[in-house]
Amino acid sequence: MGEGTGNTGGHAHGHSHAHATSENRGRLRVVLVLTATFLVVEVVAGFLSGSLALLADAGHMLTDVAGLALALVAVSFASRGPTPERTYGFQRAEILAALLNAVVLIGVAGFVLFEAVTRLVKPEPVATGPMLVVAVLGLCVNAAGAFVLHAGAGSSLNMRAAYLEVLADGVASVGVIGAALVVRYTGFLRADPLVSVLIALWVLPRTWKLLQEAVGILLEGVPDGMRMPDVRAAILAVPGVSAVHDLHVWTLTSGVHVLTVHAILEKGACHGDVLEAVRTGVEERFHIHHVTVQLEETGCGARSACA
Repeated sequence: MGEGTGNTGGHAHGHSHAHATSENRGRLRVVLVLTATFLVVEVVAGFLSGSLALLADAGHMLTDVAGLALALVAVSFASRGPTPERTYGFQRAEILAALLNAVVLIGVAGFVLFEAVTRLVKPEPVATGPMLVVAVLGLCVNAAGAFVLHAGAGSSLNMRAAYLEVLADGVASVGVIGAALVVRYTGFLRADPLVSVLIALWVLPRTWKLLQEAVGILLEGVPDGMRMPDVRAAILAVPGVSAVHDLHVWTLTSGVHVLTVHAILEKGACHGDVLEAVRTGVEERFHIHHVTVQLEETGCGARSACA
């Protein structure tokens, strides 16, 4: 039995991915500076006003700053090239950061729910003046951050995690503004914890989906929206391919998919033609740019057919 192996990677795709990574790094820097600056303002306002609510929100904002910093570090690592020990480089760092951010967001949402239940049972006074001013400022900062990160949220799981954190803060700011107005003009203290519950319940499903995607990539599952029977059928439909085995498809990092397959050639089929047809077919239909094809013969005539 003769064998032929073809390994094709998308150079243009790799260049495009590196360019997107560079842009995402710039976006994260801008939002990190905005968020960290507002964190300082919120801490100072909390101490000056004696507002526990503002200091508690500052603690949540500190979590966001840490998450954004982690995302930025992950993007920087992901831009490094391959090494002899890590032949794919550090691209998975983005997925690890997304996973950690998702876990942190779920933890924060759980803490908020716990505190909300406690305050529903025993309402506490709220300093609505400083609460309103800082919440409005926070909404402006989060709106600017979400606007900056939105462009990169669709290209990277890590960027989507950072975007969700900022978006959740924006929604939280709207809720805080509403709760402050209700407490200020009606005296209904339970408005604050009720809004907190709504915010946590809004964040949890989106964060859970993010966590599932990150875990799926780390476990080298089939990319979302891709069906293995369809991939197998597409390869079998290539002229000259009689059978397929050891077919594997997984995601390296956001938007970067990898395929390996063993294809058995029909008698008389040309190695080069079949290899190129499999590669282009998989790339065009499934957008998989890293393809390794192992061609196997059942007879001796295939190579001479190409001469």
